[in-house]
Amino acid sequence: MEVKCVSKYVRISPRKLKMIKDIVIGKEVNNAIEILENLPKRGSRYIIKTLKSALNNANNKVEGKMWKVKNLFVDQGSSYKRFRAAPRGRAVMVKRRTSHITAVLEDIEEGEK
Repeated sequence: MEVKCVSKYVRISPRKLKMIKDIVIGKEVNNAIEILENLPKRGSRYIIKTLKSALNNANNKVEGKMWKVKNLFVDQGSSYKRFRAAPRGRAVMVKRRTSHITAVLEDIEEGEK
């Protein structure tokens, strides 16, 4: 059985999140959260939040199962366009990038434990 959770418009660049996502794929959810809590990257807190939400979704569907991270997708969301001052009275556009995080959890079968 699979369960997924999506966090949209997270205010961090997808490039920064993609560095972290490969660490947790294939691990048990609670172990993945522990690893991310000790990681000195700002993006880890957004992935933790998504994983916890996916785990709650999974526990609402089926009680008493162990879950592992099957896949973690990080996609680019829309960009906020801001302007900052530049020399000679000009303005330069700055893009504040956002991300969409999708966590897919899979239940651990008895044989896999």
